[in-house]
Amino acid sequence: MTTFLLLKNLYRTSFEELNNRTAAVLLKFISIVSFAGLMVVLYAFVYRLATGFTF
Repeated sequence: MTTFLLLKNLYRTSFEELNNRTAAVLLKFISIVSFAGLMVVLYAFVYRLATGFTF
């Protein structure tokens, strides 16, 4: 939990100190899309494990 809080604090302060608004919006968009992609991959992996797919 401590690691998660440290990463959250690092993420928040890095965007607060970024002066270019366009870059901040772009980086936030990229991070959200990357997180969504990671969730899709994890879902597909768990689904394959649950249905008995052989690797």
